[in-house]
Amino acid sequence: MKEDELHAFLTLQRIPNLGDTSIKRLIARFETAPQVLDQKKESLLKLDGIGAFKLKAFFEKEHRLAAEEELKFIQEHNIDYCSYKDQNYPERLKHCIDGPILLFKRGSKDFSQQRIISIVGTRKVTNHGVDFIKQFVEDLAPLNPLVVSGFAYGVDITAHRAALDQGLDTIAVLAHGLNQIYPKVHAKYVKAIEAQGAFITDFWSSDAFDRTNFLRRNRIIAGMSEATVVIESAEKGGSLVTADIANSYNRDVFAVPGRPGDAQSLGCNNLIKTQKAQLITSAADLIYLLNWQIEEELKPVQKQLFVELNAEEKVICNFLSDVGKEQLDLIALHCKMPTFKVASILLNMELKGVVRPLPGKQFELT
Repeated sequence: MKEDELHAFLTLQRIPNLGDTSIKRLIARFETAPQVLDQKKESLLKLDGIGAFKLKAFFEKEHRLAAEEELKFIQEHNIDYCSYKDQNYPERLKHCIDGPILLFKRGSKDFSQQRIISIVGTRKVTNHGVDFIKQFVEDLAPLNPLVVSGFAYGVDITAHRAALDQGLDTIAVLAHGLNQIYPKVHAKYVKAIEAQGAFITDFWSSDAFDRTNFLRRNRIIAGMSEATVVIESAEKGGSLVTADIANSYNRDVFAVPGRPGDAQSLGCNNLIKTQKAQLITSAADLIYLLNWQIEEELKPVQKQLFVELNAEEKVICNFLSDVGKEQLDLIALHCKMPTFKVASILLNMELKGVVRPLPGKQFELT
C-alpha cells in the first residue's frame, strides 16, 4: 500500500460516526480511499446508507492532520499494516461486514493458516480451567492450529502461554494501540509472542484506553477464527459477547460445561443450554466436530509393528480388541477413566496408528 493510500485509510478511519461498514461502502462505490476523500458532499449523499449525520465531520481538516501523526508513528516504529483489500489481511475477517478497514501488526506471524481457533473466557480462571486449557492445546498441537486470544488475564494469557509451550503460533488481539501493553504484568510475554506469533489491533497509538475497547476488539477475535471456544465464563462477560459475535458471523462456537451453580461455569452452561454453543469436553470433540482430519496434516500414518503403549493405552487397546468398536463415552465408562482423559489418550493412539475414529464418536483398532 502506498503512503498516500495509507494516509487516506487512516483519515477515513478517524472520521467520527462513519464506521468500517460505511467506509467499505464508500470505497466500493468510488474505488479507492483517496478517491473517496476527493468527493464532494453531494456525491457522497447519493449513496444509500450515507446520510448527513455520518458526513457531519467528513471534511474537517483535523482528521487528515491526525492521520499524518499516526502515519509518522507507523513509519518510525516499523509497524506492519494491511487493509481489508490486501491479500495479507485475515481471510475470514474479510467476510465480516464490520471487520476493520485497517489492521496494525507487530510480530512475525502472517494469517495464512487455515486452522485458526479463538480461545476465550473469564479473567478469573480456576485451576481446573488452567489445566484444561493446557491439555486442550497440547492435544491440538499435532494439527498445528493458530491460537487467537485477547492477551487479558485468566483464560486469554493461559491460552497464549499454552500455545507457546507447544510451539504453536499465537495471535494476541489488543484493545489499544501498539504503543503500549495491557496488562503491564504480561509484558514478559511480548518477545515470545512477537517471535512465535503477533500482536494485532485496529486502535491507534493516540486512542484513549477505555473499557469499551474490549468489546470492539472482540469482533476481530471472533471474525478471524474458524471457531471460538469458551472455557469458563461467569454469567456475564466479554467472552460471551465474543461468542455472540461469532454466531452472528455463522462461525462455530464451542463451550466447556461445568458444574451447575459454579460461578465460572454459568456462562458456558447457558451458551450450551440456549444452543448458542456446542458442548465439548476435550480436543477430540473439537477435532471431530470441525472435521479436522489428522491424516491431512501429518500425511498417512503407517501402523507400526511394535508400538509402545503406556498402561492406560493398553487398557483401552484391550477393550477395543474385545468389542471391535465403541463410542467414546462407553470406552471411558468401561475403562473406568474420565471422558476427557480417554479422548486425549485416543488422540495419542490415533497418532501412533493404533486406533482410528469413526462417525458418531466411535473408535476401533486399525
